[in-house]
Amino acid sequence: MSEKAKLNHLIDMAAGRAQVDLLITNCKVVDVYNQTLIEGPLAIGDGKVVGIGHVYDAKETLDAKGGIVMPGLIDGHVHIESSSLTPAQFARTILPFGTTTIIADPHEIGNVCGVKGIQYMLDASRNLPLHVKIQLPSCVPATPFESAGAVLEAEDLEPLFADEGVLGLGEVMDYPSVINHAEPMINKLLMAKRHNRVIDGHSPGVKGLALNAYVASGVMTDHECSDTEGMLARLQMGQYILLREGSTCKDLLNLLPAVTPANSRRCVFCTDDREPDDILTTGHINKSLRLAVEYGLDPMIAITMATLNGAECFRLHDKGAIAPGKDADLLIVKDLKDFEPMHVFSMGTEVARDGKMLIELPEYHCEDVLNTINIAPIKVEDFALNLTSDKARAIGVIPKSVVTKNLEVDVVRDENGQFNAKANGALNKMAVIERHHASGKMGIGILEGYGIQNGAIAVSVAHDSHNIVVVGDNDADMLAAVKDIEAIKGGFSLVQNGEVLAHLPLPIGGLMTNQTAEEVAEIIEHLIITARDKFNLSHEFHPLMTLVFMTLPVIPALKLTSNGLFDVKQFKLVDVSV
Repeated sequence: MSEKAKLNHLIDMAAGRAQVDLLITNCKVVDVYNQTLIEGPLAIGDGKVVGIGHVYDAKETLDAKGGIVMPGLIDGHVHIESSSLTPAQFARTILPFGTTTIIADPHEIGNVCGVKGIQYMLDASRNLPLHVKIQLPSCVPATPFESAGAVLEAEDLEPLFADEGVLGLGEVMDYPSVINHAEPMINKLLMAKRHNRVIDGHSPGVKGLALNAYVASGVMTDHECSDTEGMLARLQMGQYILLREGSTCKDLLNLLPAVTPANSRRCVFCTDDREPDDILTTGHINKSLRLAVEYGLDPMIAITMATLNGAECFRLHDKGAIAPGKDADLLIVKDLKDFEPMHVFSMGTEVARDGKMLIELPEYHCEDVLNTINIAPIKVEDFALNLTSDKARAIGVIPKSVVTKNLEVDVVRDENGQFNAKANGALNKMAVIERHHASGKMGIGILEGYGIQNGAIAVSVAHDSHNIVVVGDNDADMLAAVKDIEAIKGGFSLVQNGEVLAHLPLPIGGLMTNQTAEEVAEIIEHLIITARDKFNLSHEFHPLMTLVFMTLPVIPALKLTSNGLFDVKQFKLVDVSV
């Protein structure tokens, strides 16, 4: 059917001259434009909303049993890779919770595989009922001080704008490069501007003139606000604020008091990073809705933040509302309190019912994102940490936070001037090993507040360059854990006395697996229980996800990269010894 014929058919259905595909009866419909509920029925045809409040001749009828029809939910910023799931498995996990569109930034796999990694995410997402819109990674590597698997410049990214799955430029984490107009970053901003695309932001703690300069560059959103002062400052400057409720970073309830009827239209919900078990047990964007309403936000305002605001922010003109001609991405809920979907539709097709998928989603296979663990030969002596002083800088773990402390601690050195974790109480040794080009680069530092005893944990998921991170109280187990990561081609590994206690292979980019969310959640739960039981780790923090963020040099205060210890405030590498 030609485009003209399709449009004429849509008009005829809306006018009642042609039969519609589906009529949802006995329902109320959320009107995000007027912030109210209107009486159904709701007619759907050719994947579009046809009309509301009129009786149409329909091929099928669905009795909503007094339910409320809402626009499909939109996640304004998410990294699929952080779930350890492929796009297909991620879609299978979140669609039953009513999320039908996500704004995905694939900078995790972009840091590992470059353009080929981004292309994999585009291709793997292309035929899914979940609408995956890609923001091209702007900071690969995240800073000039990291060793990633690729370096992506403007000329590498620009051809990807031709793909209909690409929306704009992903979170600009390297804000010093923006403020000081480093040419590679300025070129990326200008590229996005030439194509009239949305530019995502990431500016934790940036204030005053620095923030002014950052926003002036064209950055349109921010998901890193953790307090109302920063949120209001950014709203005043015209940014959209993405209120984050992730698995580790939970800012929603901190920011909610600043949401008003006046500024709510510039507020969007997002998850950023979510783990499978967290999604399966608490929901996705519908969790943000539930929390917002529970803590006093008007349900209509909350729904608008979860739908229309995201669509307008990211220029998705066919989504975000239930109105004639809009895409029929919908969910039906019993009430505006729990937001538990009874039915979920994508482009007019029911894809989930009562929390279960109704259709199978095909997996996409790509050799380009496999076999990504490439480390130089490594031996136990390589883990030696030589210190020139009895005082050292240490990364201080803050439970349930990706922010760390920049500590100066007293250390005990052996006769060779080396740090020995077993002789230093609560201090552990941590290493970050470059795993993309077998360069042999290894940064070694000290971790305070983690407290692993008699063993080691290694991970190949480490934001954002995703080099191998290992922490332990002895060098032999640290080496064995790294070797296991190499053997399973990426993932998580727990080692004690040279024995692998448990692991989760993540062979796709060293980040993802095509196992289901339920399977991954079960394995991760086993890893967590084993780590706490065998290594005497505190229940105050996640033993795996804590390590994942210990390398992120755009989040304060002190982090470790394969190039060495990084002071985020000074934005430079520093010595471990003080």
